Amino acid sequence: MDAGLKRELEEKVRSGERLTREDGIALYESDDLAWLGGLAHEVRTRKNGDVVHFNVNRHLNMTNVCTASCAYCSFQRKPGEKDAYTMRIEEAVRLAKAMESENLTELHIVNGLHPNLPWRYYPRSLSELKKALPNVSLKAFTATEIHHFETISGLSASEILDELIDAGLESLTGGGAEIFDWEVRQHIVDHRTHWEDWSRIHRLAHEKGLKTPSTMLYGHIEEPRHRVDHVLRLRELQDETGGFQVFIPLRYQHDFVDMQDGKIRNRLQARTTMATGAEALKTFAVSRLLFDNVPHVKVFWVMHGVQTAQLALQHGADDMDGSVVEYKITHDADNYGTPNKLTRDDLLELIRDAGFRPVERNTRYEIIREYPGPDASRRESPQPMRL
Repeated sequence: MDAGLKRELEEKVRSGERLTREDGIALYESDDLAWLGGLAHEVRTRKNGDVVHFNVNRHLNMTNVCTASCAYCSFQRKPGEKDAYTMRIEEAVRLAKAMESENLTELHIVNGLHPNLPWRYYPRSLSELKKALPNVSLKAFTATEIHHFETISGLSASEILDELIDAGLESLTGGGAEIFDWEVRQHIVDHRTHWEDWSRIHRLAHEKGLKTPSTMLYGHIEEPRHRVDHVLRLRELQDETGGFQVFIPLRYQHDFVDMQDGKIRNRLQARTTMATGAEALKTFAVSRLLFDNVPHVKVFWVMHGVQTAQLALQHGADDMDGSVVEYKITHDADNYGTPNKLTRDDLLELIRDAGFRPVERNTRYEIIREYPGPDASRRESPQPMRL
């Protein structure tokens, strides 16, 4: 990137001028990661100071049985497969209750598109979980699942959301987005929820007062222009509804674990390589710079590894997600032991070690507790990137 274009982009960012599609593509073409990271860090600091948010949550995947066979997915199983499972609601409650003593604040629930489970299973599961853990927020179901519920129930998405909200739903999850551009999507997705329905369902959720996350699955067969298109679609919807609280770039994963049963369910990995750490950091930086109307950018450490996650905090991200506990949908981000669970103390240490001040939040990004940052009196104590 020539110096003149760099100056032009810097001026746009610092004056608050909205970046264009062409700007986003130009940013991806830059090989100056330090410059990109610094510019994104300016924006995240303007929005969130030296804070890194986190929460104490538990992921629940109540069934891996799914009618879809998306090309990137190693999670799905067909009915009758040896390791297909569907939890009884009582089992889900038991798993959730096991974290009660850790002051759990959120359950994050995502499932396969089960062909035989009745619609009533889903609102009943939320009702029972809420009854067992009344102070825990329920973040549940992708737009793809809501679309599936329309099919199995005969109800509209609006009616479905009303029932789920009555049962305790506080937020949808952001999944099912992958990459919206059809040029890529037709090769990776095997369900019928595309941009039109994904956006319709999140728009409805926002109209009903829910705040939701948005996501992007990157690092497979897409090109930077597809990532830019994806973010700009979300940015336009955010202009309309204001309902997205956070944007979450999710790194596409190869199948490190499930292939041990002899089946390679991830059909992309033979012709793809996972995004490098540098590409991940570039994606966070460009996303932060483009998505000017969303307050937070989250690094989901399970899919990036803890060290890349810490670096992402210097490249536009301001949220480390949570404790997670068990994440079945993808596996180790680096195949070198990325943990399934981080405790509250683990998260505090990681955030301070990256040079930031930890703030515990709930699902709605309301502050639960602020913690001291790194000890500034210690010479070796890390500090955030200086502006």
